[in-house]
Amino acid sequence: MKTILDLPAEADMVRFAADFGQRFIVTVDTEEEFDWGQPFSRTGFGLDHVPHIAEFQTFCESFGVSPIYLVDYPIATDPRAAEVMGGPIAAGKAEAGVQLHPWVSPPFEETVSVHNSFSGNLPRELERAKFNTLRDAIETELGSTPRIYRAGRYGVGTESARILADAGIAIDTSVRALFDYSSGGGPNFRDHPLTPYWIDRAANLMELPLTTVFWGMLRKQGRTLYPMLWRVPRLRGLLARVGMLERIPLTPEGVSVDEALKGVDIAIDDGLPILVFSFHSPSLCPGYTPYVRDADDLTQFYDWWRTILTYLAQRGIKPTTVREITAAAG
Repeated sequence: MKTILDLPAEADMVRFAADFGQRFIVTVDTEEEFDWGQPFSRTGFGLDHVPHIAEFQTFCESFGVSPIYLVDYPIATDPRAAEVMGGPIAAGKAEAGVQLHPWVSPPFEETVSVHNSFSGNLPRELERAKFNTLRDAIETELGSTPRIYRAGRYGVGTESARILADAGIAIDTSVRALFDYSSGGGPNFRDHPLTPYWIDRAANLMELPLTTVFWGMLRKQGRTLYPMLWRVPRLRGLLARVGMLERIPLTPEGVSVDEALKGVDIAIDDGLPILVFSFHSPSLCPGYTPYVRDADDLTQFYDWWRTILTYLAQRGIKPTTVREITAAAG
């Protein structure tokens, strides 16, 4: 079996049914609150934002969107999560997937460290045990069998694909194309494509990369130029301001709505079959992420989504679900 870290061949690209067209999904890294600037810890996290997921769920339903909640262990085992997400999931108005934060997911056998925060760096059987424990908790507490996975910190490894296939996962969405986390011991996705592809066709395991695009006059050279600019942030900023080169992930976290609209246009015009949006659930309540610090930021957060979802509808890009994606892929 190929690993998730391997680059796919052209023959691996997923061919969707002709009537599938172009679609989008909204993925939520549904996780505990913790201080992103502090060392990883098994304790000291919070879950106060969980009730606020209900407001986002209602918001999504008003646009006909079924959000995909990628749930980690502290969330899965918090009774409030079942209260907020259980009903929509049962009604088909939301879906549950797996997101593995190894430092807060039992069994606790490894040293907590930056290296071990990427689950793919763990010994194979420990990564498997953590994944299975979390999957089982989601099934028990949320009443849903997960079919989609994202590694926390995008930290897949050489054994992750086999673990997912053995567990019946249909879609991995851990690849953050155009990003490189190798300096911290994580994976390098700099050269991975944006288009969905088969990790293993026989196992029906698909990769659905998060959507990031290059925008600007030099965007066709972005994969070559952008890594060279990593040590020169001022030059990156200058190139973005003058419309030469900008990397735009489809997220409300750190990306303005104007930037996101440019990214959406590029992704649609390039014929990307599925646009993958993402954000972290603690951003649904002020004060828990750098992106939503106060009530005004939260208002802007929802305004961002309102503008993007309205624009997608105007361009004829419909929301989709894990169920529909797997069916259209044959």
